[in-house]
Amino acid sequence: MNLKLVPDNTNIGFVRMRYLAFGLTLLLTIGSIALLATRGLNLGVDFRGGLTMETQFASPPPLDRLRIEVDSLGVGQAALQEFGNARTILIRLPLPDGDQAAVQRVVAKVQADLKGKYPGVGFRRTESVSGKVSDELIQKGALAVLLSMAAVALFTWFRFEWYFGVSTVVALVHDVIVTMGFFALTQLEFDLNVVAAVLTIIGYSLNDKVVIDDRIRENLRKYRSMDIGHIIDLSVNETLPRTVMTSLAMIVALTAMLLLGPNVIFGFTAAMLLGIVVGTYSSIFVSSSLLISLGVKSRAAPAETRGGAERVVRAK
Repeated sequence: MNLKLVPDNTNIGFVRMRYLAFGLTLLLTIGSIALLATRGLNLGVDFRGGLTMETQFASPPPLDRLRIEVDSLGVGQAALQEFGNARTILIRLPLPDGDQAAVQRVVAKVQADLKGKYPGVGFRRTESVSGKVSDELIQKGALAVLLSMAAVALFTWFRFEWYFGVSTVVALVHDVIVTMGFFALTQLEFDLNVVAAVLTIIGYSLNDKVVIDDRIRENLRKYRSMDIGHIIDLSVNETLPRTVMTSLAMIVALTAMLLLGPNVIFGFTAAMLLGIVVGTYSSIFVSSSLLISLGVKSRAAPAETRGGAERVVRAK
């Protein structure tokens, strides 16, 4: 039995809703930038440097008392944060002077103290990153995102025309900014796992947009006298079953991982889940309709052929 979530031959007027979509996209983008500027990101130890211990308590501990107890050990000022649930606490400490042996002494001191005061406490993971390494990770993480966006722009430019590249990159920038705005709003930890999720979102969203752009290009050649708005609506409707089915399959899998997976992948999964939703929205409502604003037109006049392939005419 073939499962169909979207019936064949839908005729939804996406182009007619473009100004509403553009307004919502602009609102989400500006709101996310404002959140990033005012609240900032809760950078993980990967980017801030320091020592992080993930602890699992038998029952939710009093955070104020726990903070005072850790501070009294003389290992630096501690920052505590619930991680996924009230029983799992992230303890962040500054790196001690010295080598890795000094780090291990701090870890052992904290663990011994907590085991004595909180029977049953467990320690899931311990990470330490120096300030120099964290600076390099920030630079390389930002560079990875920028290079991926530049590669996307070049790919779509050479595969289609420059205005397809512009519309795709605009939508991808929106996807990335909204995802980062979500992390600024929720103050979930932003670490290297989330950077990996952002890069994955770019790849997934790009694939969606290329499928739609391919169909638009085919229909521009096939229906030369059809209005450009109708061609875009036709193309998005023709690819809608594939887009919805793929996105829903990803959402179901990611929701299961979010609810049942370990805490260590919570940020990655949350970023991916939001990115799939936002990327699907921008593929259907934003990037394709943006082509009209960029001046793409259907070809009503007899077409020139070059090497068997026709080129799309851009409005002047």
